[in-house]
Amino acid sequence: MTQTRDNKAAPRAAMAPGVPTRVLAAKVLAQVIGRGRSLKAELTHALPQLDDSRDRALLEALCFAVLRRRGAYDAALAQWMQRPLSVREDELRALLLVGFAQLDALDLPAHAALSATVEAARAMGRDRQAGMVNALLRRAQRDGIPRAPARDAFPDWLAAKVEQDWPEQADAVFSASLVAAPLWLRVNRQHGTRDSMLDRLAAAGIAAEASALGSDAICLPVPVAVSALPGFAEGALSVQDLSAQQVADALAPRTGARVLDACAAPGGKSAHLLERDPTLQLLALDIDPRRLKRISETFARTGVGAQAQVLAADATDPDNWWDGQPFDCILLDAPCSATGIIRRQPDVLLHRRATDIEALVALQARLLDACFRMLAPGGTLLYATCSILREENQFQVEDFLQRTPRAGFLPLDERFGHDSWAGRQRLPGEEGADGFFYARLLKKG
Repeated sequence: MTQTRDNKAAPRAAMAPGVPTRVLAAKVLAQVIGRGRSLKAELTHALPQLDDSRDRALLEALCFAVLRRRGAYDAALAQWMQRPLSVREDELRALLLVGFAQLDALDLPAHAALSATVEAARAMGRDRQAGMVNALLRRAQRDGIPRAPARDAFPDWLAAKVEQDWPEQADAVFSASLVAAPLWLRVNRQHGTRDSMLDRLAAAGIAAEASALGSDAICLPVPVAVSALPGFAEGALSVQDLSAQQVADALAPRTGARVLDACAAPGGKSAHLLERDPTLQLLALDIDPRRLKRISETFARTGVGAQAQVLAADATDPDNWWDGQPFDCILLDAPCSATGIIRRQPDVLLHRRATDIEALVALQARLLDACFRMLAPGGTLLYATCSILREENQFQVEDFLQRTPRAGFLPLDERFGHDSWAGRQRLPGEEGADGFFYARLLKKG
């Protein structure tokens, strides 16, 4: 009897525990590394495919670990493989990196990591390569992954900028950017005090510490799922890094002030301001209408939605939306290189290009000029970024002050980081927080 080929492959058996997580990790990383996709976007799509919160946490941990140590893992593959994998084998290559990460960076039993990763290769239709995957992972287990300086994870152009801007701190910046961040929480004052929330966390068996630098800030040295946080669903707690929380302290609007958050999505900083003072007349603006949903969800969960207005508009073009009434305070958390939050967004090291910086600096300058125009005499504009590059921060503010006769600045103290002329710069990992820049600008009467 003549055999006929069925166009549809026979269905595979159900995957063993742990295998779907490795398969998804490989697919996510193939998109991020090979196709320039956003890690956050890919995880947003992939995480709901796993039912168990432990599997979801492992998926995130695998992806972050690979991106932080990708240079060393790529070097190991180049050394150990006789023939490099082709571009078409990006998912298989990503799976090997996932295997290395389990043995090198995560506290997982080696036998389970090996078994699940080899089975993942088979589940991905790579039966012929399963033996190769097994051999390479066993060599990694036996010999270890070669260590590499943290600087090597950075593209040369970015490493050179960090060394130029922060020569004494550069090595610490490189190292801190490749270490997992703690989980920072913000207490909603409308739901109770920080001390009462610390008691609730302790009762739930969650280790937590108060921060002396943020009156609403709590640090969890060992992160937990937000679903495990008492009061999170009701808006009593939000996830927000200490550096981002300090924006409210730096801006410090007076009671009942008219406030503009010019680049507001996803809404955490606006919500923080309103949690502290529900009498603020706050407009949360963002250029991307799709991101307004995130702002509205943040406001609804934290219970501040009734006090705020949300608008999709371009802050660089006030003539198309501004009613002409000046704002007492403006928060400009400007689009930037995100070089201060690489520990949270390691794909920045893959996707950011040297040519991006010039375009970002130009956009930041337009935003500063437009926002300052909408500021009332005597009002305060807080310019903030999650960058550590001086051209986006110190030099940007210097240029603005030089071209704007009515602009001055109000100094910030050492709580906000290193002195950076008219502003303050925190570097990644300092005080356990993200890299962040703040400059408090004043419109002279």
